[in-house]
Amino acid sequence: MIRSELIQKIADDNPHLYQRDVERIVNTIFEEITNAMSRGNRVELRGFGAFSVKKRDGRIGRNPRTGESVEVEEKHVPFFKTGKLLRDRLNGK
Repeated sequence: MIRSELIQKIADDNPHLYQRDVERIVNTIFEEITNAMSRGNRVELRGFGAFSVKKRDGRIGRNPRTGESVEVEEKHVPFFKTGKLLRDRLNGK
């Protein structure tokens, strides 16, 4: 599902809300999750999962095309851990 499909689904399920308001709500939620993670905070949505930021140390990598060694810088990457309810639902429990 992409963002526009999510917005459309929420708007269809809530006919009393204008689509532009639903779009603003969805965009605000995603912005707040992004902002919290950029500050290094963890975002937990009970039953769904938790978003966090993990640090990857710098290392020596290899260019697969040339076989040449390349230095890969330290970086921060997003990490998602599923919640128990989501995991159970995906596994048919």
